[in-house]
Amino acid sequence: MVRETVFRSEDVPAADRFDYWRELMIQTLAPLDMSSDHAGDFQASMHLLELGAVHVSPQTFQSMRFHRTPRLIRQSDPELFHISLVTRGSVGIVQRGQEAAYDTGDLCVLDSSWPFDCLAVSGRRPVEAVGVAVPREMLASAGNAVNKLIGHPISGREGFGALLTQFLTGITTDTGAFRSADGPQLGTIVLDLLSGLLAHVLEAEKLLLTPESHRRTLVLRIRSFVRSHLHDPQLTPRTIAAAHHISISYLHRLFQHEGETIAAWIRHQRLDHARRDLADPALRTTPIHAIAARWGFPRAADFTRAFRSAYGLPPKDYRHEAQWLTE
Repeated sequence: MVRETVFRSEDVPAADRFDYWRELMIQTLAPLDMSSDHAGDFQASMHLLELGAVHVSPQTFQSMRFHRTPRLIRQSDPELFHISLVTRGSVGIVQRGQEAAYDTGDLCVLDSSWPFDCLAVSGRRPVEAVGVAVPREMLASAGNAVNKLIGHPISGREGFGALLTQFLTGITTDTGAFRSADGPQLGTIVLDLLSGLLAHVLEAEKLLLTPESHRRTLVLRIRSFVRSHLHDPQLTPRTIAAAHHISISYLHRLFQHEGETIAAWIRHQRLDHARRDLADPALRTTPIHAIAARWGFPRAADFTRAFRSAYGLPPKDYRHEAQWLTE
């Protein structure tokens, strides 16, 4: 199953529960100062799912307050964006001068690199939320535009928000349905849905105040589009430009700032997904040409040449070595 860390307060002596929870939150988010009126016998649970570099953590906990100070940021900064889906209760957050309240069904964005203050309450019943921690570099295409969503509640009840909510609910409700090798692929899906949601909200709410912000968010949308169409051998700069109502020349200009061409990035993504499948023990009987076709390489010879050029050995040898290491 997917790599999972489980915490239940009832497994810890009452006097130790809040401190244990605090350490778990520090490990999964960042160093925090925390307090609760229920600290003497704190009731909480968390399932931390490691989906590659993306971590998803459904949580239940009693009302509490936590904040991140400049001192704690200097002490340690994992440089994460943390997106929380509130599934029960309400959360109030202050960060970067923005103050907002989030109710059940809302998504909120936090940046570990900036101080924040958070109060989560839910009457007699515990607060429930699903947290998603994403390394900043994985949303680098959006740049500072993502920070415009701090203090801006995002609906998880419709559109892209509902898609993300449904997926998070699905993978956290039945973790036993997935193998450990599925983790990185599930993380990629979470990242794609999240990228699409953020880009949509930034444009719909007219939060793109500068041409550079608009450029970065358009690149974010294009990357999300490409990830969801890697299987299509007809995915080309021309079809990508048409899908986003821009010219091919403008598409190429967008990626001049990204360190590699759009065609090179597509090839890298396809090869990386194929490499993961070749290393997956559950797919050892799947023909290499089928894996190649799944990721947009209809000609086996083209795939072999590209794979050897990228990884230094042909796909057959890579699969053999990867499977030997897992035995």
